[in-house]
Amino acid sequence: MSENDPSTAANPYYDGVPSYMTDVYDWAYVNPAKARLLDRNIVVKILLFFNDQRLMRAYLNEVKEGMKVWQAAHVYGDLVKLVAQKVGASGQYHLTDVTPIQIEQATKKLNGMEWAKIIRCDAATFSGEKGVDYDLICSFFLLHEVPEEKKHEIVNNILDKLLKGSKAVFVDYYNPKKWQPIRYILAIVNHFLEPFAKTMWENEISHYAQNKDQFTWEKKTFFADVYQCVIVQHKD
Repeated sequence: MSENDPSTAANPYYDGVPSYMTDVYDWAYVNPAKARLLDRNIVVKILLFFNDQRLMRAYLNEVKEGMKVWQAAHVYGDLVKLVAQKVGASGQYHLTDVTPIQIEQATKKLNGMEWAKIIRCDAATFSGEKGVDYDLICSFFLLHEVPEEKKHEIVNNILDKLLKGSKAVFVDYYNPKKWQPIRYILAIVNHFLEPFAKTMWENEISHYAQNKDQFTWEKKTFFADVYQCVIVQHKD
């Protein structure tokens, strides 16, 4: 299925969605019925092999009240709500996503939080909101879901908006140790369902940065290297 497929051409949930999303991730992030079904904490817990809470904390620990935060994509479960609540009314929380159903789901979760703004935009091209300098930018399990060229674009767009004193947080898959049984489960999943994920095993996130030497890259791994959290800041 692609964005030019006649069966989806008149469907607003497919309008303007990149072809790599409709071709590969229709079942997970584009089809509205399936997306609504999957958008549950228990699904996130199972998909992350019960590591969801500590991976979320790796991000949430960097969030402070009053911050201006940009999150580069919607996430299933209650993470976006927790981040927005922690930012609070004295801050700003901007959430971008490229698919209509994800915008719809995020809008429901953030209803009533006037400091939270949901913007339909590709993370690779988001120019930011006028007059807003972000204290924290997060990509939470986004990079493994996009093609290689898009990985470069997203990482560099995030770093372009990173001011001195601010942070970027990337939480994603890493390269599981060979003795970790999950490695072999994920290899099968990647082959059939996540074709863009395998290069996360081969490349550091800094590999995708055009000017990586201008930044510090602090990495922590989890669950025998299945997952990583990388915090990026400008060098002093």
